[in-house]
Amino acid sequence: MTDTATRQPTAADRRRWARYLAEERAEAQVYRDLGRRRDGEEREILLALADAEGRHEQHWLELLGGEPKRLPAPSLGSRTLGWMARRFGSIFVLALAQNAEGRSPYESEPYATAQMAADEKIHHEVVRGLAARGRRRLSGTFRAAVFGANDGLVSNLALVLGIGATGAAPQFVLFSGVAGLLAGALSMGAGEYVSVRSQREMLDATEPSDYADDALPHLDLDANELALVYRTRGMGEQDAHERARRVLEAARSVEEAPVTAAVPVAADHEVVGSAFGAAASSFLFFASGAIIPVLPWIFGLSGGTAIIVALVLVGIALVATGAMVGLLSGASPWKRGLRQLAIGYGAAAVTYALGLLFGVTAG
Repeated sequence: MTDTATRQPTAADRRRWARYLAEERAEAQVYRDLGRRRDGEEREILLALADAEGRHEQHWLELLGGEPKRLPAPSLGSRTLGWMARRFGSIFVLALAQNAEGRSPYESEPYATAQMAADEKIHHEVVRGLAARGRRRLSGTFRAAVFGANDGLVSNLALVLGIGATGAAPQFVLFSGVAGLLAGALSMGAGEYVSVRSQREMLDATEPSDYADDALPHLDLDANELALVYRTRGMGEQDAHERARRVLEAARSVEEAPVTAAVPVAADHEVVGSAFGAAASSFLFFASGAIIPVLPWIFGLSGGTAIIVALVLVGIALVATGAMVGLLSGASPWKRGLRQLAIGYGAAAVTYALGLLFGVTAG
């Protein structure tokens, strides 16, 4: 940052300060609105962030010499974020707030202090941490939903384009698309259930067992293998021996067996999600994605017109799902959306080319 002590502020500087002031107030209000929808620690963190934005607000007020006569409106992004925070308070709002904190101009702003620039970086990490809690809560079901919708879009688009390119009758293309929808949705739902159920069973198997708890009071205090149990759970040799001695002494005095509570295993079932929830999400979202490429034929279109309409509809849906994943992961929504679009269109192009080939060969 440059030294501004001898620099005379310009009208452009003052307009920029007023814009910063409006943005800080808007961000503080977003955190207050989000805080009202939370409780406990999350509420305290969000209100503390609002207070921090208030300190930045005061900095620009001092430079402006008080409240300006005319304050510019916050940016469209800030207004949209505020509207969502008042009505939803969801993980999407936190993800958007994380992106907003990452775009702070204070590092290159000569009239912002080094502390303000540092604050914004810390705010980004705080919001990212809050958003991560929400991501963990919905990651299992959300993963199945996004994967199901994307798979339905791409696989059924590829199916109907490939069959349509052969010159098959519109009724046959429609039947194939509906059959692909049902077969894929059932397969995806069953596969997700088996996958998540198996993963949860694997995690259950990693939890500490109480199998040997009743043997603790009878172990030799100096010669026993209890320390080995703790070493298998990630403790160092010295710490494991010390923990084993304390547990045995406690077991001798109260004849309890606190082995299972001594060193918890970090099996994050919350991240995996529910098997039924993942299966239902996968089925429904696959079906909702797979129906989109079939819509032109459902409404009576055929030939090249139906293919173009299907491509446009699926392209919009692919960009939307990719952008949603980008938002939730704190990354660029456009980059993720275009990546999804390229993958989907690439798969469709291959099957369409094969359909043309088989159509020409058959002809």
